[in-house]
Amino acid sequence: MTELELLGPRASGEALGTAVLKAVAEDFQVDEVLDIPLSGQGEHLWLWVEKRDLNTEEAARRLARAAGVPVRAISYAGLKDRQALTRQWFSLHLPGKADPDLSRAEDASLRVLKQVRHLRKLQRGAHSANGFTLRLTALAADHAALDARLQTLKAQGVPNYFGSQRFGHGGGNVHDALDWATRQALPEQRNVRSRLLSAARSYLFNQVLAARVADGSWQQAQVGDLLAFTTSRSFFPAGEQECSDPRLAILDLHPTGPLWGEGAVPTSGAPGALESAVAESHPQLCHWLAQAGMDHERRILRLPIGGLTWHYPEPDILQLEFVLPAGCFATVVVRELVDLVPAGQTDSPCVF
Repeated sequence: MTELELLGPRASGEALGTAVLKAVAEDFQVDEVLDIPLSGQGEHLWLWVEKRDLNTEEAARRLARAAGVPVRAISYAGLKDRQALTRQWFSLHLPGKADPDLSRAEDASLRVLKQVRHLRKLQRGAHSANGFTLRLTALAADHAALDARLQTLKAQGVPNYFGSQRFGHGGGNVHDALDWATRQALPEQRNVRSRLLSAARSYLFNQVLAARVADGSWQQAQVGDLLAFTTSRSFFPAGEQECSDPRLAILDLHPTGPLWGEGAVPTSGAPGALESAVAESHPQLCHWLAQAGMDHERRILRLPIGGLTWHYPEPDILQLEFVLPAGCFATVVVRELVDLVPAGQTDSPCVF
């Protein structure tokens, strides 16, 4: 599968140049935003952890070993990039136990910055957003053109594609999902099953979004759409009145696309016809997701970029700072600006 098939067309025009992202971990920084007041007491120890070039699951295993608890006693809100400098919350279930010495988990790749007791464990998806600081190095693009494009993105948002990280190298997760779907079977390993089901849903969502970017309707509510607010998981149908809701213009309310699961396509009109056409093009995947017991959910098609600022520390470096809702990908913002090339190369764009 190619990049175009996985992510669909750009909304803002061709890439304005090239750059390198993640030459070092500090070039891709993520700070989890969690709006939960911690009580200071309880049987759960919450940890604010900084990790460098380390994935979330390995960080959880290291914390579990240092605390002397099974890894199932460790919780986190979401997975963060490995090749990055990230700060996120973990919680340890320690009923009747004192705070453990976690120094054995720490080294140059992991530091515990803060720890606080709380009454409940950290739930998956509990964070409201992620803050990003990205440094694009070896930048070869006109600053004036970049500034104009960034102003457009700030005002209009970007298509809320699932990034290529979701699909694995060369779309391998989608290929594996298709293989299992063809056999109408599920992997026994829970983490593999979850990864492939997620990749399949993400791929189908991107197909719908790609079609709406191509016809220009990704920013517009249509009769028959299901609409949702930026940070809400609930949605409601769009009639004529809803399609002119002023909250659409201020990037607070958005049309949504399908995260496939059980049941019929819930949209109607033109959006319903498009989603049904995508489902009919991938019947095995859709049936596989339904048989796996996945609920039909929705995801906003348009991604508003919160607090977007930028500057050029050096002529060939662009630094971006912004906030995205949980579950959204910073790389789809970068994708609307430049093609990425591997560190040390300047002539072969990365597929992302």
